[in-house]
Amino acid sequence: METVADVLQTIDDFVWGPVMLVLLVGTGIFLTIRTGALSWRNLGYAIRRTLSKESRKKGHGEGDISPFSALTTALAATIGTGNIVGVATAMVSGGPGALVWMWISAAFGLTSKFSECFLSIKYRETNDKGEMTGGPMYVMRKAFKNKTFGMIMGGLFATFTVIASFGIGNLTQANSISSSLHQTFQIPTWVTGVVITVVALIIIVGGIKYISKVSSIVVPFMAILYIVAGVIVIIGNIQNVPAGVSMIFKMAFSPQSVAGGVAGTITASMMNAMRYGVARGVFSNEAGMGSAAITASAAKTNSPVGQAYINMTGTFWDTIVVCTITGLCIASSGVLGSVDASGEYITGAALTITAFQTVLGEAGAILVSVSIALFAFSTILGWEYHGEKAFEYLFKGPKYNMIYRVVFSLIAFVGATTSLQIVWDFSDIANALMAIPNLICLLLLSGEIAKDMNDYQEVIRKEKENRC
Repeated sequence: METVADVLQTIDDFVWGPVMLVLLVGTGIFLTIRTGALSWRNLGYAIRRTLSKESRKKGHGEGDISPFSALTTALAATIGTGNIVGVATAMVSGGPGALVWMWISAAFGLTSKFSECFLSIKYRETNDKGEMTGGPMYVMRKAFKNKTFGMIMGGLFATFTVIASFGIGNLTQANSISSSLHQTFQIPTWVTGVVITVVALIIIVGGIKYISKVSSIVVPFMAILYIVAGVIVIIGNIQNVPAGVSMIFKMAFSPQSVAGGVAGTITASMMNAMRYGVARGVFSNEAGMGSAAITASAAKTNSPVGQAYINMTGTFWDTIVVCTITGLCIASSGVLGSVDASGEYITGAALTITAFQTVLGEAGAILVSVSIALFAFSTILGWEYHGEKAFEYLFKGPKYNMIYRVVFSLIAFVGATTSLQIVWDFSDIANALMAIPNLICLLLLSGEIAKDMNDYQEVIRKEKENRC
């Protein structure tokens, strides 16, 4: 008799099979080629724009929050357990080579993230409360020539987004917080669940403006703290870094299962590295899922392309920077492939904690646990907004949003007290279901994306001239 965990594992393996990997990475590759790789060529411009003082101001045009707040709120939903727990899980299940496939998916995910944010800002609208609301569901409804098809696709995306908000945005986050705090401080998981539920509800009731204020302070602080600590760990194990990097690339492209070196007893083929690298990469940066586009729609801006460039950098900060720090810490510490007292591989938060402890000792365990709690809690806040807007779309207005907020907060308690594998499998499935209609939308509207992106090159050229 198959258990629920077995059924979820079977479904997870199917939806994240070759077809999904090709669709996700393939859409990013297609969009990158179609747009002349402008997302790569203008990455420096996008980063400068993101870090400018202007992005922290309310900006010009319609919207509820500043361009920078729109990015940090989106990052709050993405810089989370995927960067700490997800990377560790991928490197155990897919071998250290999974990190390379996270980088590859992120490189092409830049264009996917730009495209979905651009379209959502362009086709956003104002709800009954005067708030800006948008996302791929509005794009599908308004931009598709076949209105029936657009309504169906929009409804499917919104439905899957609500489901995903409970999985990727809530269950996994609460689970990671309770697990890490229990391991480090012996706090009972049910106690953590109650605290998360109460505090989340208090903040969520304040809406996007309150959530964005919290995110614009917490996200930069926690990211810098984690990166600095990670660099210290890497420097402390610097003698192992060359061997670690070598094994990462060797196991990323080896057609046969290989092991040894920093991988310890772990064996994994290229397909396994690709499968877990892409899946965890998407879980981490959410490029191609359409979630960040919902938050981008709240930005106060009169330039959909300009704001899309700012939100696009979320993939860079999330995967190329933060995930790389975690991966190199694990690869250089010599803990990958270690087993616990029961003979099982150490994975998830426990593996990252163990890696940090090799240099920072008990302080490393405390720092990672606190980082997980902050990262994951901010993700819960960011994803509540995503799910709420999808819920609002399905019920044609914000009048039932309070019901969603209460249910969402209560679900956090379930996540805090549910086994890890069930939570991760459920989240992976929800991610796939959400990504499919969004990716189809991006492919169908790729011509519009390329045109507006090329037209904006003149704006970038003039800004460069003024700077010189």
